Amino acid sequence: MNNVNNEAVERPEIDFFEKYLSVWVLLCMAAGMLIGTFLPGIADQLESYQVLNTNIPIAVLTWVMIFPMMLKIDFKSLLNVRKTYQGILISSITSWLIKPFLMFGLASFFFYVVFSNFIPADLAKDYVAGAVLLGAAPCTAMVFVWSNLTKGDPAHTLVQVSVNDLLIIVLFVPIVSFLLGVNNVFVPWNILFGSVVLFVVVPLVGGAFTRYFMIKRKGIEYFNQKFLPKFDTITTIGLLLTLVIIFTYQGDIILNDPWHVLMIAVPLILQNVITANFAYFTCKWTKQPHNVAAPAALIGASDFFELSVAVAITLFGVNSPVVLVTTVGVLTEVPVMLLLVKMVNHTRSWFPAEKGDN
Repeated sequence: MNNVNNEAVERPEIDFFEKYLSVWVLLCMAAGMLIGTFLPGIADQLESYQVLNTNIPIAVLTWVMIFPMMLKIDFKSLLNVRKTYQGILISSITSWLIKPFLMFGLASFFFYVVFSNFIPADLAKDYVAGAVLLGAAPCTAMVFVWSNLTKGDPAHTLVQVSVNDLLIIVLFVPIVSFLLGVNNVFVPWNILFGSVVLFVVVPLVGGAFTRYFMIKRKGIEYFNQKFLPKFDTITTIGLLLTLVIIFTYQGDIILNDPWHVLMIAVPLILQNVITANFAYFTCKWTKQPHNVAAPAALIGASDFFELSVAVAITLFGVNSPVVLVTTVGVLTEVPVMLLLVKMVNHTRSWFPAEKGDN
């Protein structure tokens, strides 16, 4: 299709840690709750490391999670945006004009109406706030895996992820601020902006400079085949350690109301499914090729849960129910997205045959 560097985003299959991420999340939940119950001094010590409303251990681990994904972004790919502009437009509209508001609507409906007999109003407000943070930014890491599993165009995927990384800087704060305000939760814009700078701009700039200098010194082949793979396991470990810390504080909520996790999961899963289908069938209606429609749908459906968790902790504290919602998003994301990958692959015949297909 073009000369965009595809090796950076192509991977043979979802790896062991990613495939069973939900299992690791459950184990981390258990480990965190055990620490919180039997070693409360550790929890108190971790919470004491605070600078400007930011928990330092969580911030460091968030950088460990986000920095490697930023290394994969090649902003030169934006020059190729015109080649699949319709798919990019559909995915961007889905991610920024449909998804956040759909998530807010679903969360409000289920937490305030359907589950109102089980969830107190104040807690429902917190759960909606968590859903807003989760739905207000599309994923920028795992979508490389989902795209590859559906034989999506890696160049298109890279362009879309690059576009989303830039849009997060501009759109995340106003969308989150507006929807939280509708939910009667008001947060200072300076804290929101500070979170975006800390957890998006800093790793994005750091990743861009690291990418530039490594390629200049060692070449693109070394960067893709030797340098990037070093970070794959590190990212997952960073996520799992973050979850252990979070559930050190969330254990009481889960033990007292275990069914709340299932209730929280309902609107989150519905949002993933509805958003993916909207983007997918819009691509079909506009006659996009399947290798564009597939990543467009999956990018629009998935969530940037690393950012959501970090911002939730910064705004509301690590022991807030808001944080619980964002971590449930981690629990549900992989199995739901794998089901969507199967759906997309099974409906490949609905689209015109692509060049190179037999």
